[in-house]
Amino acid sequence: MGTVTAFVTMINDIVWGPPMLIAILGTGLFLQLRLKFMPVTKIIAGFIMIWRGRKAAPGAAGEITPYAALMTALAATVGTGNIAGVATAIAIGGPGAMFWMWMTALVGMATKYAEVLVAVHYRETDDHGEQIGGPMYAIKNGLGRQWRWLASAFALFGGLAGFGIGNMVQSNSIAGALAAGFGISPWVSGVVMTVTTGLVLLGGVKRIGAVAEKLVPFMCISYIVASLTVLGIYVDQIPAAFSLIFSSAFNPVAATGGFAGAAIMMAMRYGVARGIFSNEAGLGTAGIAQAAGQTRNAVESGLVGMMGTFIDTIVVCTMTGLVLIVTGTWSSGLKGAALSSAAFTAAFPSFGAQFLAVALAIFAYTTILGWAYYGEKCWEYLLGTSVEVPYRALWTIFVLVGAVTQLDFVWLVADTLNAFMALPNLVSLLLLSPVIVKLTNAYFAKAA
Repeated sequence: MGTVTAFVTMINDIVWGPPMLIAILGTGLFLQLRLKFMPVTKIIAGFIMIWRGRKAAPGAAGEITPYAALMTALAATVGTGNIAGVATAIAIGGPGAMFWMWMTALVGMATKYAEVLVAVHYRETDDHGEQIGGPMYAIKNGLGRQWRWLASAFALFGGLAGFGIGNMVQSNSIAGALAAGFGISPWVSGVVMTVTTGLVLLGGVKRIGAVAEKLVPFMCISYIVASLTVLGIYVDQIPAAFSLIFSSAFNPVAATGGFAGAAIMMAMRYGVARGIFSNEAGLGTAGIAQAAGQTRNAVESGLVGMMGTFIDTIVVCTMTGLVLIVTGTWSSGLKGAALSSAAFTAAFPSFGAQFLAVALAIFAYTTILGWAYYGEKCWEYLLGTSVEVPYRALWTIFVLVGAVTQLDFVWLVADTLNAFMALPNLVSLLLLSPVIVKLTNAYFAKAA
């Protein structure tokens, strides 16, 4: 087993090394330039589209409202990466990692916009009469028969990765957080998660969307309010925190406390990698959820979809990063969820750890629901709609397995498969960029 782990670790280091990070950032920057930075200049328009998307336009094809589709996508992206991932990035890469997460998000908004646009533009109607889409359909219908192997590769990698990164890793994080914060047995939390997940999945994307559009805003707003309260307590440290973020993004950070120091490249690497892990821009997953949204125009879906990256990283991840820095815990030597817990405990000694445990549990649970839909559509592409019932049953079982087992190897394999998902998606976005630009220009020319 040690040899297998070492081999997978080597592959993981390669696929998530500088070439992959450059490919993801490079694709986003290329799309930003092709779109003349429209995703950045239309942020306000994106929020307006979200507000309008609470109700579907009459006669628009799709299964759920654009708002519910965005919440389903956010359910999958706003998760442990926003709490544990940001903490790890800052613990290893220093406060400057936060700056590179912001840059990744601003570039990634173009990637997410393009992913969603092509997913909706090239979506199909399945055997149940439901709208389905995503990178596999964009490749199949946009690039032609000779590229279908690439579409199948994405679906296979996504279908397998989901059981790890979107299921067992998340249920394990929930069980660990509840055990540490409240002393709840992993078996108890595992059984409860399994039952509730099964009940939600029985209703398909409509029930997932209904749960997501209630739970995701609640958890995001609660976490932001708690973080702003911490920042209010340490308000005098906020200017210094921003100064430290910008200065350490371009200059090595001197050793402080348990922090061993970080070079610029370390800040860049961990900031970019954790930013991508958190908002999933470049993986293509958001397009799968948004393709189920009711819409008359793929560009409008893209505008809604790109806001997921903004909300996930620019808003939620920033809250975590600032809390870690203003409380001074970032240099304590802790990493991951333990570091975030220490930061909230510093501000709220009596309940900080418990609050973070609940936040982490809710964040991770919604990720299980969002990724359940992603994985289902990947397997449906490969095997047809008959796979839905056995897939949902298997997904539900794996929730319990993840809660009660050690998952270091599963995490490693799933993280590697995530990188393999990105490659087909990035290739398709580059090859379909003329279509993306054409549709975008036509929409805004008509709206002018």
